[in-house]
Amino acid sequence: MKAIDRKTEKISIYYFTGTGNSRNVAVWISEIAAENGVDCRLINIAAIDRINIAKPDPEALIIFISPVHGFNYPPVMLHFIARFPKGRNRVVLMNTRAGMLIGKFVTPGATGIAFYLSSLFLKLKGYGIRAFFPVNLPSNWISVHPGLNSRTVNYIHKNERKRVRKFTHRILGGSSDFRALLEFYDILLLPIAILYYLVGRFMIAKTYYASSACNNCGLCIKDCPVKAIIRVDNRPFWTFRCESCMRCMGNCPKKAIEVGHGFIIGFVMIFSALLLGLFYKYFGLCFFEIRNETVKSILEPLIFLILLGAWYRVVHYLNRYRLFERVAVFTSLTKYKFWGRRYKALKPESIEDVDD
Repeated sequence: MKAIDRKTEKISIYYFTGTGNSRNVAVWISEIAAENGVDCRLINIAAIDRINIAKPDPEALIIFISPVHGFNYPPVMLHFIARFPKGRNRVVLMNTRAGMLIGKFVTPGATGIAFYLSSLFLKLKGYGIRAFFPVNLPSNWISVHPGLNSRTVNYIHKNERKRVRKFTHRILGGSSDFRALLEFYDILLLPIAILYYLVGRFMIAKTYYASSACNNCGLCIKDCPVKAIIRVDNRPFWTFRCESCMRCMGNCPKKAIEVGHGFIIGFVMIFSALLLGLFYKYFGLCFFEIRNETVKSILEPLIFLILLGAWYRVVHYLNRYRLFERVAVFTSLTKYKFWGRRYKALKPESIEDVDD
């Protein structure tokens, strides 16, 4: 194995993880660091004070690793970076994004604006950006697409571990790497990233519910990294703080957590066809003429989120009744094997060694 240029002697890795992808990347980097005598600290940001953040070691290379949600870092990581203390350290930005498999080719996910926005925050704080590196680990987001089979998950892990190890050798040797910026089309996803941050993430937070298979073990509540799940009516209840990291679904021992595709589609139809029509008919004309598109673009999402919260609370209450709960379950795609494979990242030690 090629010796590493000792330009890097300390690393601090700040990561956020739901089902384990980002944690695995952090571990893979730490393995290379340990092999070469580099001091490496792994900091799970879900387990520390994210408001009063301790100033990092000024000599350390800082690495941020997080999944991509809605073509950006999730708010928990984005806000963490925005609050990060000022410094002069070198920084590497990494993400885990939805890798898929076609034959033996791992197709890349989309980073969106994650690197652009975070690097802007960090540059304004005085940091120097050393590299951007996306890692195409399996997507866990069965809210929007079918889960991946075990063969695909295993293959992608092995392939991406090899990429991460090679990248780590380059970075510890003092190299920079900005090839991720060649994916210039990512910036075109800016409008979607903004809509996800302002509206989409709140909508998705209100799609999760516990079916009658739930035994109230409380694991989802205890393990939620952002404490977004509470107990209401003696059952788990997802608040608007949910980051949609999918840890709860991946870890539930009873596979009792489902995505309510049916009742969300029902709500969107009712909202679009009925509720907005009634609002504009009886309130829009009474208080003001809503002709300004800017006003409408703010007002309609606000009404949507308020009514969605009320709708979700009603659905949560009605799920105590067997008939309603069964309808909710059987209109959830995650109930079915072809879609609802729960995802949990492979443990680092279970991934075969690869040549460097």
